[in-house]
Amino acid sequence: MEIAHWFVLVGSLMLARGLWGSTIARLPFTSASIYLLIGIVLGPAVLGVFSFDPVREAPLLETLTEVAILVSLFSAGVKLPVPFNLRRWAVSLRLAVVAMSLSVALCAVFAAAVLGLPAGAAILLGAMLAPTDPVLATDVQLRHAGDKDSLRFALTCEAGMNDGTAFPFVVLGLLLGLEGPDLAHWFWEDALLATLVGVGTGLVCGAAMAGCSYVIRRHHPGHQLLDDLLGLGLIALAYGIALLLGGWGFLAVFFAGVALRQTEWRLTEAPPDGHGLVHGDAGASGQATVSHGSLVFKEHLERLSELGLVLLLGGAMTADLFSPRAWLVAVFLIFVARPLSVVLSLAGSGTGTREAAIAAWFGVRGIGSIYYLMYAINHGVPAALARELVTITLATIILSIVVHGASVKALLDRYWD
Repeated sequence: MEIAHWFVLVGSLMLARGLWGSTIARLPFTSASIYLLIGIVLGPAVLGVFSFDPVREAPLLETLTEVAILVSLFSAGVKLPVPFNLRRWAVSLRLAVVAMSLSVALCAVFAAAVLGLPAGAAILLGAMLAPTDPVLATDVQLRHAGDKDSLRFALTCEAGMNDGTAFPFVVLGLLLGLEGPDLAHWFWEDALLATLVGVGTGLVCGAAMAGCSYVIRRHHPGHQLLDDLLGLGLIALAYGIALLLGGWGFLAVFFAGVALRQTEWRLTEAPPDGHGLVHGDAGASGQATVSHGSLVFKEHLERLSELGLVLLLGGAMTADLFSPRAWLVAVFLIFVARPLSVVLSLAGSGTGTREAAIAAWFGVRGIGSIYYLMYAINHGVPAALARELVTITLATIILSIVVHGASVKALLDRYWD
C-alpha cells in the first residue's frame, strides 16, 4: 500500500476506536483481535492489499517494538500501588523470575526434543516466547494509578519485569550458537550484573526526577512543567544510561516508573505519620505529579502502537504460518508451559487457587516476543533458522491474541463476581 493508504487505514481505525470505545469494550474479545483480523483480511492471506516480511524489515521492526515496549513498561511502573511493600511484590517476583525461567526451560526442552533444534536455538526460542507482554495485556493489568487489585498487580508487575529478566536467556541462546561461549562471563556479567545495573539505574533516575519536579513545583508554583515531555525524557534517559553502563534498559525504564511514583507519593501524598495507602490518582496534597500528568499520554501511545503493530502482524501471515511445527510450539507454550511454570513458581506462596489459575492462563504473548525475535535476527541468526523462529513466534502471538482475547472478559468477570 502507498503511504496515503496507510494514513487512511490507521486514521479510520483510530477514529472508530475513539467513537465507539465503550461499545468495543463490551465486546467479548479485545481490540487486538479486531486489528489482527483486519490485518489478516488485508494481508497476503486473503486480499493481498499489503504484505510485511519481518525478516527483511527486522531493523525497522526492532525499533518500533522497542519504543512500544518502553512506553508500556513505564506506564506499568507508574500505575503500581504505593507505598512499596515487599510482601505484595513476592508473587510478582516469583512470576517474573521463577515462572519465566521455568517457561524458558520447558520451551527449550520441547523445541530440542520435538523440533530437533540445537541447544542455542532452543534456548533462544524459549527466551523469546517466555515473557508476558506489557503492550497487548492491558485488559489484565492495572487500569490506573492506585488500582489495588492483587491479581492485576501481579500480572502488571510480572510483565514489567520479565521483559528484562528474559534478556540474559536471549543472550545465552545467541552465545551457544558460537564456539566456546564463556558461560561464567555470561552469568556474572549478562545475568547478574546487567540486571542489578538496570534496576539501580531506573530507581536512581525515577527518584531524581520526582525530587526535581517536587522542588520546582514547591518553590516556584507559577512555573509550568510539561509532564508528558518529562515522562518521555525519563524513559529515554533511564534507558540510555542503563545501556551505556551495560545494564538491561527495559528493567531500568520499568523501575524508573516505579521509583517516580513511589518517590512522588512520599513527597506529596504520604500521610504525616507515614502510614496508609492512597488509592486514587490525586494525592492528599492535590499537587500535580509527573507520573499522573504523563500517564494519559503514554496510554494513548500504547493504543497506537498496539494498533499499528498488530496490523503488521496480520500482514505477515503467509502460507508458511500453517506449519504444524509452529503451532505445536504455540499450543505447548500456552496450554502446558505457562500454566505449569506458574503453578510450580507459586507453590507455597499462599496465593489463592482462583488467582493462581487466572495468572497461569493469562500469559499473553505479543510485542515483547517480536522485539526479541528482531533483536536475534539483527544479531546474526542464520537465515533458515530466522524464518523458522519468525513462523513459530507469529503463530504463538496469533494464538495468544485469539484465545486470551476471547476469554479475558468472561473469566475476569467471573473472578470478580
